[in-house]
Amino acid sequence: MTDAATTAPMIGPVASPDLHVMTYNIRRRIGHVMRTHPDRWATRRPLLRRILQAEQPTILGVQEALADQAAFVAESLGPDFGGVGRGRNANGRGERSIIFFDRRRLRLTASSQFALSDTPDKPGSRSWGNSVPRVVVSAEFDDLGTGGRVIAFTTHFDHKSPTARTRSAEMVLKLVAEAQSANPDALVIVTGDVNADVNSAVYRHLTESGVLRDSWHAAEQRLTPQWGTFSNYLPLRPGGKRIDLILVGTTVEVERTGINVVRFDGAAASDHDPVQAVVRAVASR
Repeated sequence: MTDAATTAPMIGPVASPDLHVMTYNIRRRIGHVMRTHPDRWATRRPLLRRILQAEQPTILGVQEALADQAAFVAESLGPDFGGVGRGRNANGRGERSIIFFDRRRLRLTASSQFALSDTPDKPGSRSWGNSVPRVVVSAEFDDLGTGGRVIAFTTHFDHKSPTARTRSAEMVLKLVAEAQSANPDALVIVTGDVNADVNSAVYRHLTESGVLRDSWHAAEQRLTPQWGTFSNYLPLRPGGKRIDLILVGTTVEVERTGINVVRFDGAAASDHDPVQAVVRAVASR
């Protein structure tokens, strides 16, 4: 764990053929929080900015961002970054899952957003016991560094319903399988908060078929202990539950990964800690 006055990156910018991937639930802004509470957005904002400016991931999957928070993330990353993903509600408002990307490296060619429901094309729809609408966002890119294709997904599963999480995992896996079938050489990445640990049926659905692999296990090097990714502002303990994941497709190598638990005078930027990985296409070596 790092308690930093100045933020040294855990990974930082990378060069082609590597891609730096991050998944980060930044915790939605809550009103009427005491000034001394660690969840106060006004306190967390500058800490989040320091992390993002230090790390500069090529692809960043963000969850729980309200519109102003999404704008803040974009501003913190800088003008070279773009983003796709809208609010999860029927009117396009509310929490967002967003894929941010470095336009110096990646050229966006297509994007989509689906509701995690029986009617995925209907914005704001809910099924399976979801207490609120949930979505999966995808983006397809030309990799300007390697000439290859990159397909990224980000999502946030329901926090209450096990059935909803399992059905969401099945839907995401189906979308990934379709993307890989249509683009067999593409580098495929899934980022997200699945609200379930690695001993769950959700995790098994996502990883047992071999379509996706957990970057934590696939990595050649782990930069950190296995911290729990949902600290809830409590003291850190190694061996905690990993509910925030970076999953990779069959054509992806994972060079290194870590769970970034940087603290600033003891303060955290979110109740979740970001997971980061350096990946590359298998054919790049």
